[in-house]
Amino acid sequence: MGVAGRLRVAVLGATGSVGLNTLDVMARHPDRFEVTALTAHRKTDELAALCRTWRPRVAVVAGPDEAEALRSALPVDAVTEVLHGPRALEEVAAHEMVDAVMAAIVGAAGLRACMAAAAAGKRLMLANKEALVVGGALFMQAVQRGGATLLPIDSEHSAIFQCLPTDRSLWNDWIDHIVLTASGGPFRTRAPATLSAVTPEEAVAHPNWVMGRKISVDSATMMNKALEVIEARWLFGLEPSRIRVVIHPQSIIHSMVACRDGSVLAQLGTPDMRVPIAYGLSFPERIESGASRLDFTRMNDLQFEPPDPARFPGLQLAYDALRAPEGATAVLN
Repeated sequence: MGVAGRLRVAVLGATGSVGLNTLDVMARHPDRFEVTALTAHRKTDELAALCRTWRPRVAVVAGPDEAEALRSALPVDAVTEVLHGPRALEEVAAHEMVDAVMAAIVGAAGLRACMAAAAAGKRLMLANKEALVVGGALFMQAVQRGGATLLPIDSEHSAIFQCLPTDRSLWNDWIDHIVLTASGGPFRTRAPATLSAVTPEEAVAHPNWVMGRKISVDSATMMNKALEVIEARWLFGLEPSRIRVVIHPQSIIHSMVACRDGSVLAQLGTPDMRVPIAYGLSFPERIESGASRLDFTRMNDLQFEPPDPARFPGLQLAYDALRAPEGATAVLN
């Protein structure tokens, strides 16, 4: 722990949506958290602004050109050491100056840093679902060997996690199956025959969530949900037949656990990524996230429907890949 017992946090992917929301939550609790490392790929101007505000000990970017640009953008007396490259990401994720890692790098590029944090026994807040999609059993073994605390940040997986007991040995006995909710994205009611004409701008116009462009496009096709099915298989140790998906356009219920006794446990909240982020940062406590509160008197309708395989054919690929030989999920990703 850092000064006055504050949690020392490295934010990998600091300029993205999850990274910025993480910093927003941390800014609300300066007595609890300090930023020790920030990373970005090529957005050096945005990262420089964050470094001026947060004064991390280390900042990491993609390559030497980005590193030089970042150094030039920082004050002469900056306290931040600038590093670059994948190896630097791994070193930061595993460094003794870091207690917790927010893994918010998009895509498989974040896997090695996540593995390093897991092996070093960090509190690993996983927003990078591809690390589990690609790493699978190897990733979970690294978590177990390193004694890391793995906390899901995807809203759906955080919802499941929040509904379960902290004693993981009880999970299999509790769970009959889990239900991942999906908004259906911007094309939920659009005729399948017209989908070949959609534009990128339409695909990123998510009706409920504010997310990065890649995740927004993946949500529009429900490929994002396919990856979440694979992520859930490893996070919760469930066979594919015990992971189900339902479309819930309002995005109020973030996911559910159907228990063996017939009970269904659900986590509800406004569609705001700061809620699962705050839970990951403060687990097992709960802190103010900045999210607005639910007003049940204004919730006139909660809808649920099965995903249409003609409109969202990618979803089935997750189940096919999980039943295929090992490595198929990495190929799918």
